[in-house]
Amino acid sequence: MSGAALAVVVVVVFFLALYLLQRYGDLWKQQRMVLFGTLLSWFLCFLIIFILPLDVSTTIYKQCVHDNSNNLTPVPQEGRNNHTKASSSLYSPMSVQKICEEPWSYIPDGILPVFWRVVYWTSQFLTWLLIPFMQSYARSGAFSRVGKIKTALIENAIYYGTYLLIFISLLIYVAAHPKWKLTWTELQTIGITAANTWGLFLLVLLLGYGLVQIPRSYWLSSSHGYLLAKTYFKTAKMATEKVSAEENLADVIEEVAAVHKSVRNNHSLRNCVDTILTKYQEEMASVESSCEEQNIFPTKRGLIKLHKKVISAVQRCGQTQVRWSILLDEAFHLEDVTKSQSSPVKHFVHSFPSVHHQSYIRRFIYTPTVEWYWECVYRQAFYRLLAVLLSLLSAAIVWSECTFFSTQPVLSLFAVFITVAEKQYSYICIEMVCFISILFLCVCVYSTVFTIRVFNYYYLVPHHQTDAYSLQFSAMLFCRLTPPLCLNFLGLIHMDSAISHQDRIQTSYSSIMGSMHLLSFISDGFYIYYPMLVLLLCFATFYNLGSRCLNLLGFHQYLTDDDLASDLVDEGRELIRRERRRRQKAEDGSNQRLIWRERYGIQGLSGSSRAGYAELKDTSPVTEINRSGITFTGRDGEMDEQQAGLLLDNAGDEDSPNIRNDSLWRTSGGRYLSLSPYRTGIFDDV
Repeated sequence: MSGAALAVVVVVVFFLALYLLQRYGDLWKQQRMVLFGTLLSWFLCFLIIFILPLDVSTTIYKQCVHDNSNNLTPVPQEGRNNHTKASSSLYSPMSVQKICEEPWSYIPDGILPVFWRVVYWTSQFLTWLLIPFMQSYARSGAFSRVGKIKTALIENAIYYGTYLLIFISLLIYVAAHPKWKLTWTELQTIGITAANTWGLFLLVLLLGYGLVQIPRSYWLSSSHGYLLAKTYFKTAKMATEKVSAEENLADVIEEVAAVHKSVRNNHSLRNCVDTILTKYQEEMASVESSCEEQNIFPTKRGLIKLHKKVISAVQRCGQTQVRWSILLDEAFHLEDVTKSQSSPVKHFVHSFPSVHHQSYIRRFIYTPTVEWYWECVYRQAFYRLLAVLLSLLSAAIVWSECTFFSTQPVLSLFAVFITVAEKQYSYICIEMVCFISILFLCVCVYSTVFTIRVFNYYYLVPHHQTDAYSLQFSAMLFCRLTPPLCLNFLGLIHMDSAISHQDRIQTSYSSIMGSMHLLSFISDGFYIYYPMLVLLLCFATFYNLGSRCLNLLGFHQYLTDDDLASDLVDEGRELIRRERRRRQKAEDGSNQRLIWRERYGIQGLSGSSRAGYAELKDTSPVTEINRSGITFTGRDGEMDEQQAGLLLDNAGDEDSPNIRNDSLWRTSGGRYLSLSPYRTGIFDDV
């Protein structure tokens, strides 16, 4: 196809990376440099995964042509159609030439080596140099570009120094070896080996977790009872986290208000205070601040730390609000499924129909009857079948990881599949086996990256709520994990000479990696035996050893045999009951207003609304934010706008928790609002 398959894959992978970035990031409000770096990193990593099967099939075809040209007597072109009869009389049986069929996705010579060099070295530049610097720059609380750059350089000094020490150690090892001479090519190989060693160390840890957790999650997800109990558990944890985030934001805003009152308009640090106030004025306007006049004289360094705390607190509060709304919707849906299963009518009924938009698919394809059959009949069987298939694939990967170094006999299942398909010249089967295997490996590794949470330091949140630091951290992990993952897969199918020790043409990707024999203790030791550790990690994940250890440390995990988990499930059930009642009252009130509008017209309603608004305006506190700062006032100096809003939301429901109305965090179209600041320039404050 002369590279057409390569071009199609490049376009498809680009839109895949763009879709994921749109789901987790905010394309309209986050910084352009952050979005560009993350998109480029994800795109290059996904590109390696999709192009590698084409590289494998092209290499197998080249190997066939090479064997014919070197070891076999060629058949004349005019007699190729009747070569069977001619070979019996003119040539010996060992000299008959094999017919090498060109694969449909054949990529011409010279394209893949250049392609891999550009992709690999660009991703390495991003992950080791640019993205760590951009992370520190985005997280810095400095008020100028020079200050942010200085902070980023200082924070990355230790980071760069650690890897430089590892590289120098390997360099000394190679230089001291009597048989080796340092050249530019060998120097590149040392750097690639060091990067792949670090990536393989983390890869096995994530892979051991994903190989067990993904099949088990599908098996457990087939049970609505288990999902509902786990959702109750997550609701109880999320309620605590949400209150903590709001209290943390309130404390930070109190500090800002105190600084605002202390720093006068003619002070040299007034511009720094105004930067904090004007950038996050929307969030500050809804937080209580009742602080007395204090004699606080902040320093430049103190304001930088305060600015950093404000950025973190605002992002964390926004993320918890959106996650809380998503969790409530999930719990309500699961409770609706439980009710529909016991209903004699084969018609799925939602508790809050207004939340579910009547799109074309829902009206004509995914109708309530189809939804009932899927949720109540077919979903359980489909998920269990998928879990069984994924379990078999996980078992095959674990077996191959522990036996891929054996070439005589061949024990790796993936190497056996590729060998059989190679003999039949079934390039479609070769590419499908490679693609499915690599895709599952990537899902096991990348899904762990997407779901793992390191306190509030790193966490990917959907609905455009992921902060810039977490986006860049995930991009950095992808760039570091993908090359060793692909090399590990090439070892599984015995197409890496450093592992299989076979004399055959290397893939273009392996040729870019260089000869791993340069560091024999890594190629013959670490690369062979360390992947076997995945078996122990799978056993640890199967018996929930990690979750039990986190439970002992105070980080509660959902375990069915844990008493504390049962108490949290009951607490979550009660929270969901209260939230359902509160949302039902809001839905009834909306319906009543709609009836009132239809009966008496919009004019009467609007006049009543304006009158009610005027009454509230006279009795509720006011928060004024202007160019010079922020002023908090209220009745008796003790109640602010948020408190009045909470009283209005909870009127008539004494049992409802103090939770903001979900409408504050959604637009009329149902999309979740992003709390990241509006961008004005490429290197403006994040």
